[in-house]
Amino acid sequence: MGKPTGFLEYERKDSYCVSPQERIQNFEEFHEGLPLEEQRLQGARCMECGVPFCQSGSMIAGMGSGCPLHNLVPETNELVYRGNWEMAYQRLSKTHSFPEFTSRVCPALCEAACTCGFDGDPVTTKDNERAIIDYAYEHGLVKEEIPKVRTGKTVAVIGSGPSGLATAQLLNKRGHSVTVYERSDRPGGLLRYGIPNMKLDKRAIDRRVSLMEKAGIVFKCSVDVGKDIDPEEIIEQYDRVVLCCGASNPRNINVPGREAEGIYFAVDYLKEVSKKLMDHDYDSAYMKTAEDFSFGSLKGKHVLVIGGGDTGNDCVGTSIRLGAENVIQLEMMPPAPKTRTPQNPWPEWPRILKTDYGQEEAIHCFGHDPRIFQTTVTEFVKDEKGHVCAAKTVKLQSVKDPETGRMMMKPVEGTEDMVKADLVLIAAGFLGSQAYVTEGFGVEVNARTNVSTLPDHYQTSVEKIFTAGDMHRGQSLVVWAITEGRAAAKAVDESLMGYTNL
Repeated sequence: MGKPTGFLEYERKDSYCVSPQERIQNFEEFHEGLPLEEQRLQGARCMECGVPFCQSGSMIAGMGSGCPLHNLVPETNELVYRGNWEMAYQRLSKTHSFPEFTSRVCPALCEAACTCGFDGDPVTTKDNERAIIDYAYEHGLVKEEIPKVRTGKTVAVIGSGPSGLATAQLLNKRGHSVTVYERSDRPGGLLRYGIPNMKLDKRAIDRRVSLMEKAGIVFKCSVDVGKDIDPEEIIEQYDRVVLCCGASNPRNINVPGREAEGIYFAVDYLKEVSKKLMDHDYDSAYMKTAEDFSFGSLKGKHVLVIGGGDTGNDCVGTSIRLGAENVIQLEMMPPAPKTRTPQNPWPEWPRILKTDYGQEEAIHCFGHDPRIFQTTVTEFVKDEKGHVCAAKTVKLQSVKDPETGRMMMKPVEGTEDMVKADLVLIAAGFLGSQAYVTEGFGVEVNARTNVSTLPDHYQTSVEKIFTAGDMHRGQSLVVWAITEGRAAAKAVDESLMGYTNL
């Protein structure tokens, strides 16, 4: 243990965050790391406790607690404290494929389970991780391993999101020849088109993909397997196929007026904005004045976001950067408590109210939190041109269903209201995989349309076909997708070789 009394001597200090007033002027990342000497002291706060829940990755009360990758957190934090950044990177790389992604977008399951957080502030494990990987890139330490011997086996990975990239990385390292198919114009999947640039700079994805290509992985973009190419052709051409297509079916809002123009799924909206930003070489000045979006300019417009999760928050932050006059975010559920309740003890994931960056920016711009809780839309109102101009809403209350005994959200009579809306973004989650892919490959799906496998297995109902990520487990976190990709790679390797050393 590097500093036995570190957690007593040093207070938690987070990375510097650019003020809302400044960061809404562009689409650049707004968290800046501490100087390495200061970050070292944050590593000293790690207690290296006897039972490190931070790296357990276990399910407690139906929620993930600790890192599912089982990163060697106390060991890595000690190396940070000692200033041995190269060894810290090597240690982190034993369990992690892409620290540059999770250190930007992960909600830090490790920190939520940190023993220091039981009665104080947890260790800045996420910031420590980012300092490690940024140092590693700056000093040329990050390399994708080029196998000395190829096995002669071929694998097709369908989808280049976090699970697909992790699967491809390990299978290539093992010596198999891997081809990744991506239906979008650039690799990255969810990382590129589901997360705004201010949370995850797309140049970080390009940097990693370039290394993977140099190591022998082939990326075929703008190829939609199931539409542009017959799945049977893929099955015949490759020894194994891994489906990593994500949970791509957005949940709809089926109310009167849904056919009005100006109503978009959040994933389509975010993808269009990210693509235009990359197409124009990350020119924020252009983005703030551009009118060639499918939804036009947001100058002077009122934006309604339906959904209170991460995607909804991303829509809020993105709309503000595009010049929206006002943004409102509807959430069906009541606000979570501000602190843990007795029913939600450490080290469970804290189910508490959080104000994310988009909400912070809305408070700065509009003077109020954009979220309206316990509210849903009952109808979209169209103008004479058929374009949405407002939404009718109603308050909800939690009541027990007399038949099932479950709590349900039901409308409250007399609470109807009208919200002005020139643009509506539906961020109500996802329903599972897309039928043209699963039916094309002939794999079984469960009631939620996730691809079915045996528990903790990754082989589908079709012998040569495996699956991983959101397509397998449903909509989840990037860190879980990477975890699944690594596990699926191990399963594929064992099926090909009869054993695995991954």
